[in-house]
Amino acid sequence: MYKLPVYKKIKQRLEEPRRFIQVIMGPRQVGKSTVVKQVLKDILIPYKFYAADDVPDYNSNWIVQCWQTVRLLAEQHQTEYILVIDEIQKIDNWSECVKKLWDEDTFHDRNIKVVLLGSSRILLKKGLSESLAGRFEEIRMAQWSFSEIHECFGISLKEYLFYGGYPGAIPFIKDPERFDDYITTAIVEATINRDILNDVQINKPALLRQTFELASAYSGNILSYTKMIGQLQDAGNTTTLSQYLHLLQEACLVTGLQKYSRDKARSKGSIPKFQVYDNSFKEIYSSLSFEEAVLNPGVWGHVFESAIGAYIVQQAFIHRCEVYYWRDRNLEVDFILKKKENIIALEIKSNNEKSSKGLDEFSKLFNPKRALIIGEGGMSAEDFFSIPITSLFK
Repeated sequence: MYKLPVYKKIKQRLEEPRRFIQVIMGPRQVGKSTVVKQVLKDILIPYKFYAADDVPDYNSNWIVQCWQTVRLLAEQHQTEYILVIDEIQKIDNWSECVKKLWDEDTFHDRNIKVVLLGSSRILLKKGLSESLAGRFEEIRMAQWSFSEIHECFGISLKEYLFYGGYPGAIPFIKDPERFDDYITTAIVEATINRDILNDVQINKPALLRQTFELASAYSGNILSYTKMIGQLQDAGNTTTLSQYLHLLQEACLVTGLQKYSRDKARSKGSIPKFQVYDNSFKEIYSSLSFEEAVLNPGVWGHVFESAIGAYIVQQAFIHRCEVYYWRDRNLEVDFILKKKENIIALEIKSNNEKSSKGLDEFSKLFNPKRALIIGEGGMSAEDFFSIPITSLFK
């Protein structure tokens, strides 16, 4: 069975002496549970794997019961043990419960290592920041990269650009109806219904879904909130749309990138540039098939730029970078990456018609560490997909 590169990191962390709770987070259906189970089977440490899927959200005592079972087993066998709890964020007050149990084990020198998995970044972040500060490490996973999808399934670069990186959807790329149904039900609806609507009070659920649909269809485009309101039913005000877009970003579905500026206040108030976290979200709202899109230069240019952007925001999520765009009058740079005080400027070119004057002007104004063209006349998409974003900052 194929093993993701993150397998090595998880295995290394679990074989180290007990130091921190390991929290593995990321969007749905990217293989978090699968890779953890692969690691557990390959190491010599005994373990128990529990899933909170069908546990009532009020039953925090369930966590205590799981923990007590592992304590008894560790004591009986006089050995270290690994406790894994999947979808932990579903349980109310989970973080306070985990903190209490973890601290008890630390005080009594119990060698129980803990792994927590979750797909709702919203609730995970809240619990981790409020109760578990200083007690955990994050391992972030995102949609699969081209190298991962290609190595596992053998699909071409163009197929990846169009269909994206959800492993569960790849077997259906020759059956567009099944592909769209999988992405819509297993990813989009599951994320909105279980990870957003169950976690946050949303006054207009239909508007949240419309916001996702519009942002996905316009991935790679700059669109003001005012224009969004004109295209959405019962849209309310710009503040509501901004909040909904933030929730969709936290769920790794779609984001609204802000314009780069040295003044952060100006960036936050700028017009957003929509970007999906996986190009499958853009595909399900396209009227063209893969074959038709490839033969249409204008459409394929949008597919290409959106796919590169998806990889950038995925990598930014994993490696904790900030992503922006830049525009000054008719000059534009597609993506600006920022980590600490270093910035990288990236221009995406699907053909020779697109000018790089914006990249030149941005370089004069802001002196980025690197200014790169991805695509025609620069680094190939395949080469760009093969490197981690962090290497650009070295």
